[in-house]
Amino acid sequence: MTSAAAVRRRTRVDKFEERRRELADAALLALADLGYARTSLRTIAEHTKFSHGLLHYYFADKVELITYCVRRYKEACVQRYEGGVGEVATPGELAGACADGLAVALGDAPLMHRLWYDLRSQSMFEEAFRDDVAEIDDSLQEMIWRNVSAYADLAGVKPNCSPSEAYALFDGLFQQALLRHLVGADGALDDLRAGVRALFPRLMA
Repeated sequence: MTSAAAVRRRTRVDKFEERRRELADAALLALADLGYARTSLRTIAEHTKFSHGLLHYYFADKVELITYCVRRYKEACVQRYEGGVGEVATPGELAGACADGLAVALGDAPLMHRLWYDLRSQSMFEEAFRDDVAEIDDSLQEMIWRNVSAYADLAGVKPNCSPSEAYALFDGLFQQALLRHLVGADGALDDLRAGVRALFPRLMA
């Protein structure tokens, strides 16, 4: 393949991927509102300016679209969250930054996080979701473990847990806060902040 042909091919691929991102971003609000069970490419089209045929051209089915959307959103969350905890000097500052980052992420887009838990639950029944869900879960676990390890380094101690155990505890706090926040419970975000701050020292030897 000549260099010019290779450039043209990359350009076509880039444009295709750019269009997929545009469609996914437009579909996210509908997906977050409706959830997996009530969503099809046709219902997504009804909630966006794009036609059913156009969505089907870029995504084979709703499984592909939903996993693509959730992956993009979670990647953005990880980047924003880690940017907020990058400039800390003490264990307390790190725990506070993590607590604030998780609470802000939940408060800013609770329906998006609800969609993630919906998708993760569906993966127990839908084999098509499992690889994508496992990959997203792994990235979230790695994010949490980086912060647990950083806290340990700042405190001059060692973690007393595994990465999967730490992730399970943080994820449990986050999911419970989400459930409470969705029903309008007072203090859900503040309790999440307090829970995250208190959890860090408990994970240290």
